[in-house]
Amino acid sequence: MRTHMDQRTLLENMFKAAIAVAQPSACLPPFLPPKPRGRLIVIGAGKASAEMARVVETHWSGALSGLVVTRYGHAVPCEQIEIVEAAHPVPDAAGLDAAQRILKRVEGLSADDTVLCLISGGGSALLPLPLPGITLADKQALNRALLKSGASIREMNCVRRHLSAIKGGRLAAACHPARVVTLLISDVPGDDPCDIASGPTVGDASTCSDALAIVRRYGIELPPAVREVLESGRGESVKPDDPRLATCSTHLITTPRMALQAAAEVARSAGILPLIIGDSLEGEARETGKTIAGIVRSVSLHGEPFRAPCVLLSGGETTVTVRGNGRGGRNVEFLLALGIALDHLPGVWALSGDTDGVDGQEEIAGAVLTPDSLARAWALGLHPREALDNNDAHSFFGALGDAVVTGPTLTNVNDFRAILIEAAKGS
Repeated sequence: MRTHMDQRTLLENMFKAAIAVAQPSACLPPFLPPKPRGRLIVIGAGKASAEMARVVETHWSGALSGLVVTRYGHAVPCEQIEIVEAAHPVPDAAGLDAAQRILKRVEGLSADDTVLCLISGGGSALLPLPLPGITLADKQALNRALLKSGASIREMNCVRRHLSAIKGGRLAAACHPARVVTLLISDVPGDDPCDIASGPTVGDASTCSDALAIVRRYGIELPPAVREVLESGRGESVKPDDPRLATCSTHLITTPRMALQAAAEVARSAGILPLIIGDSLEGEARETGKTIAGIVRSVSLHGEPFRAPCVLLSGGETTVTVRGNGRGGRNVEFLLALGIALDHLPGVWALSGDTDGVDGQEEIAGAVLTPDSLARAWALGLHPREALDNNDAHSFFGALGDAVVTGPTLTNVNDFRAILIEAAKGS
């Protein structure tokens, strides 16, 4: 039987493997385009974009220039590509300026030029260029409302695409007639390129009417200027059959499933059966925690539908409808709800974390749940259900010493969840 430290180490090693396989240095070089007759312009946005740019510089032998924008604290040194930092998840003026400058960079290109666009998760908030009539303050208020509403990332990005002067294929259209090669690190359930950073170089089939329906669904109040853009149809995005996109190609260079597969190899090497139960789980984080707890109980107590020892792996992006004022993120909220539902079930350990190193707005990737987490919490005077009701799971796991802190990982393939179920004693 493993020791407590062994189980935690195994979980952490699986998380590290998931992050490692998604590093730009591991996945980007095979997708570099051939040298163009004209110029190579590198642009991009996302939490991994600066590291992606550095890898491009390392592996490109000719001249290049460019600009990418990344989250504060995620910059890395580059020599030919300018790196700009801006705010995430609520956009700021630095992101607005970077988006304007990126559009300026791709003006006046020829058919001999190639634009290499480096896109990863977080790019939507980092490219906040609103359509005329909409202010940055309008977009900031809408972003905050969307983040608190419980809307899925797909729904949020649909709304964003129809209010943007750069997303929803508009950046690719601005590059015409140059060739555009987009390299994507997916952080969204389903890996739809249109949803990764709201698809700045990808045609979008959704409409302003779809965006309005989402806003109504979650009861979000819109500033008058935003409502006018959607109701008038002025915010329609660039559609997939637009001729300006004819010279564009898009490549998924790494995905959440690849990260889970890397973690599964770590489990196999330790003699534990890995079971990937999904790479695109969505829904309320606390409800997902309850649901998966039911599967864990069945495995632990009845050997169904799998026999222990095993590890259940999953990814995707849950959501949190914020009702309290605590320090929380979707991964730790999932984990706390899982622990409450398991109710001291022995032989179960879990780790849930965001592969970019930031869960919610905290510089904390996630946390580890142990069979005695609730007992240790009660001994410290902590109330698990109160913490969950107040969206305060970061404070809860921090007090237990079970937070997982990685710092910026320079990649982003969304959430990672691993639940280790030990065989029952005597089995």
